[in-house]
Amino acid sequence: MNYRPFGSTGLQVSEVGFGAWQLGNPLWGAEKSDARALIDEALELGCTFFDTAPGYSSGASEAALGEGLCKVRDRVVLCTKFGHTAEGESDFSAAAVRPSLEASLRRLRTDHVDIYLLHNPPRDLLEGRDPAVFEELERLREAGHLRTYGVSLDSRQELELMLRNTRCSAAEVLYNVFHQEPAGAFDAATARGVGLIAKVPLDSGWLSGKYGRGSRFEGIRDRWSPEVIARRADLVDKLRALLPEGLDMLEAALGFILASESISTVIPGAKASPQLRRNLAISGHALPGEVVRALRTLWERELRENPLPW
Repeated sequence: MNYRPFGSTGLQVSEVGFGAWQLGNPLWGAEKSDARALIDEALELGCTFFDTAPGYSSGASEAALGEGLCKVRDRVVLCTKFGHTAEGESDFSAAAVRPSLEASLRRLRTDHVDIYLLHNPPRDLLEGRDPAVFEELERLREAGHLRTYGVSLDSRQELELMLRNTRCSAAEVLYNVFHQEPAGAFDAATARGVGLIAKVPLDSGWLSGKYGRGSRFEGIRDRWSPEVIARRADLVDKLRALLPEGLDMLEAALGFILASESISTVIPGAKASPQLRRNLAISGHALPGEVVRALRTLWERELRENPLPW
């Protein structure tokens, strides 16, 4: 496993992290013992970055990480979020920051988190119209309850607003082969010393190669219309045609993200050991430059002016 600095925060993170949104979710068949085994295996393979949130599996994701990591807390970097509660409600008020963090700390079995993110907050927060939230985050940082804070967001414009109007030193950005638009603000983030986390790196499974025109979806993934499914399937075919023999889609998708020196870590999810091992094995395997350029060209030609819905 290779490691990268998390901006100028002083943190070091595994370049491939553990996206824990699925832990404890009964829809994915993740038993408590399975979650613990995955966490143990990730640690054995050198993963040190774990990303979660109160809203993931109604708090069960945080609780699973708390159980699995409490004895190795000093070896890992924990990232959790604020704004969407374990009870399924949304509250981005300054008054809710401390209670939310304290609840997360109890589930995570720790006295601090390393990175604390606003979880896709309203635009007015990014525009600096409610400084009280960030003032409270700064107080919590000074008190030692968190090491750094930032925002989980989806677009270049949101990242630029965060950089312009806040003192955040962390951002979790929706960035993958099909969603390259945020990269336009990466240089500015790096210049500011902001650590960048790449979320949704496999486009909710499409870039792993397991979906196609005939795929059917349920749960959170039933958001795609038949037209969007057909378009994504067409893009997958075009992407696959660009890859040299021996390079599969998952390797290309994660390798493309890690080709950016601005990215500190990428957080694919995993439900089982083979999937986890494939994800973590990407570390240290640089994607050929011509493939990186071809994937950028694919986005420029097919998606820059006509982006996919999430």
